[in-house]
Amino acid sequence: MTTLIKNTYTPQKWTNLTGLQGISDKTLEIHFALYEGYVKNTNLLNEQLADLLASGKASATNPQYAELKRRLGFEYNGMRLHEYYFDNLTSAGGGDPVPEFRDAAAASFGDFETWKNDFIAVGAMRGVGWAITYQDPTNGRLSNHWITLHEEGNLAGFVPILVLDVWEHAFLLDYKPVDRPKYIQSFFANIDWEETAGRLWTPDSSECCNLEH
Repeated sequence: MTTLIKNTYTPQKWTNLTGLQGISDKTLEIHFALYEGYVKNTNLLNEQLADLLASGKASATNPQYAELKRRLGFEYNGMRLHEYYFDNLTSAGGGDPVPEFRDAAAASFGDFETWKNDFIAVGAMRGVGWAITYQDPTNGRLSNHWITLHEEGNLAGFVPILVLDVWEHAFLLDYKPVDRPKYIQSFFANIDWEETAGRLWTPDSSECCNLEH
């Protein structure tokens, strides 16, 4: 009998995020606990799915298998998007973006401020979800998108560059729901631009990457 390898993830820690501007340590404490729940549920679903596969019950006609498989995208993306979000924050953040990110934004939007205004507009949209700047690896362009329920709206193959959590748990202790724009301002005051720029994909000069594609 084949022994299946089960995917297991370990929750990450962000001890460097205390003292953020406008995002309280209490909010982060609650937020980290919620993130750890996504990690736990991702591991649990992977284990249950592996068990069903090993026992020959991985079938489209098995309601248990189908429901677990559908649920995995929500839990996994909830885990991964939170890791992107916490990683692109720092208590020493804010200020001007590094040239690499500013240039990438300008190449896609005309200038940095136009990119920023568009990103803020996405983050301020009604509903709960995520505002994400993605990069299209086929042409290097950046674009801003609204993602809801973690797994709905992600673009296949696109690389997350800057991730903003606008579910209410990310700011409700610090701001009223109607004050989400103030939370977004605080987010910008804490962005780790070096981390964000490090996610950019730069094509090799030998590869054709036409920004006008």
